[in-house]
Amino acid sequence: MPNLTTIGFDADDTLWQNEQFFRMTEDRFVALLGEHGEAAEISGRLLEAEKRNLGFYGFGIKGFVLSMIETAIEITRGQVPASVIGEILAAGREMAAHPVETLPHVRETLEALAGDYRLVMITKGDLFDQERKLAQSGLGDFFQAVEIVSDKQAQTYRRIFARHGDGAERAMMVGNSLKSDILPALEAGSWAVHVPHELTWALEHAEEPKDALRYCRLAHLGSLSEHIREVSGSLERRSRSVSDE
Repeated sequence: MPNLTTIGFDADDTLWQNEQFFRMTEDRFVALLGEHGEAAEISGRLLEAEKRNLGFYGFGIKGFVLSMIETAIEITRGQVPASVIGEILAAGREMAAHPVETLPHVRETLEALAGDYRLVMITKGDLFDQERKLAQSGLGDFFQAVEIVSDKQAQTYRRIFARHGDGAERAMMVGNSLKSDILPALEAGSWAVHVPHELTWALEHAEEPKDALRYCRLAHLGSLSEHIREVSGSLERRSRSVSDE
């Protein structure tokens, strides 16, 4: 059985807070357009715009801001005031300048694992913004590699774990998104650990793979080191069993 050598970590809402700032900005956006519709309708139109625009703008703040502007134009039938556009742009700049808030158990977990495994940060989003957050977090020295990708598919994990590790089968992916961090990593042949965040973007929802042998859900990152020891011990015992046969 192949030993575990490489661990990938998602960034947003796994290492640091992210979605809460999008939610706060969306609430501000809905309030700006309150006279043009109900809050649920405006939020729904914004989500549809984000979904349409992923293929053009990708993930992150810039695409979110452009989707808000597009939604404002649609809802007001092209009559959105310039002042509202200005406030949307200002809200986007505030998001991009917000201090990084590292989540609980992150630093001690990375410290515990860094000496024994190759750690790779694998995140989606805007290059400039993700680099900023990594620098401000003070976590960069724990990672042997950082990959900022446009999307996360099974081939993404195969490529990254082949480049920075010993292949997907000897790697584990840790993240808060079932759709992006867990399901494609399992498809690639990796282990996958879901650490749920209290806020998850609607477009990242997916069915939990409860019966997958290489899957585990943890309440928080503080339990990750123990889980990895259990996985490594299990692999070692299986390897010895095969050798004895």
